[in-house]
Amino acid sequence: MTLAASPTLLCGRAVGIDQRLFVIAGPCVIESEAMALSTAETLKGIAERLGILLIYKSSFDKANRTSGSSFRGPGMDEGLRILEKVRRETGMPVLTDVHETAQVAAVASVVDVLQTPAFLARQTDLIEAVAACGKAANIKKGQFMAPHDMIHVAAKARAAAAEAGRPATLLVTDRGASFGYNNLVSDMRGLVIMRETQCPVVFDATHSVQLPGGLGTTSGGQREFVPALARAAVAVGISGLFMEMHPDPDNAKSDGPNAIPLDQAEALLEQLLAIDSLVKSGAGV
Repeated sequence: MTLAASPTLLCGRAVGIDQRLFVIAGPCVIESEAMALSTAETLKGIAERLGILLIYKSSFDKANRTSGSSFRGPGMDEGLRILEKVRRETGMPVLTDVHETAQVAAVASVVDVLQTPAFLARQTDLIEAVAACGKAANIKKGQFMAPHDMIHVAAKARAAAAEAGRPATLLVTDRGASFGYNNLVSDMRGLVIMRETQCPVVFDATHSVQLPGGLGTTSGGQREFVPALARAAVAVGISGLFMEMHPDPDNAKSDGPNAIPLDQAEALLEQLLAIDSLVKSGAGV
């Protein structure tokens, strides 16, 4: 499969299969203002030293939880206040996810990129509302979907944006496929197949090692496999990489078992950028 004809402009930077790897990173959920700001400052420093586009990611509400007693986050109002402060004080672009159409307008007024969760990839009203809001959208492929199915999701998003008279800046992200019980498997062929959408393809290296519901009332994870999967995905050829990072994953309030420790992030990204540069140095990625 050949290179994309032209790059996509994301947060003021060109991204695409023939452009330098960009990164979406941050804690799974907003735990506190102080932690959000300190983590964002660390990630900003990494992005500046490596010369990459890094979009800060954190959720104000984790609606898709295994247990009703799991921590969900500060809620939309407080969460958006914190994300707005992160964006203002660090100058970093910010991404968060939405679960309902009623959330889209308020979230779009604060962040640079809206994300639709994998479980909601077939929710047409939500996909269309996010695409039509005028901000960039990261659409995650459902664990229950084939990679080729994303061509239809991207098409409905583009149609909604066109009807609203808005630009359609779309990313599509793979986070593995359901396999057996409490497990996910990443098929690297899917990263190539998803180029059919004509959107920049992103690989979610941390959710791909998640063990959904694997700890009974919470999800488990195998963070030791994140570097291997990330290296494989970058070697296949992708536009962006999604990785949740936390200063203390073992005590994180959500997705700690599959999060990268923040103090290991820069060394891993350096390695991945070297692979990315090698892969994209020739044509026909």
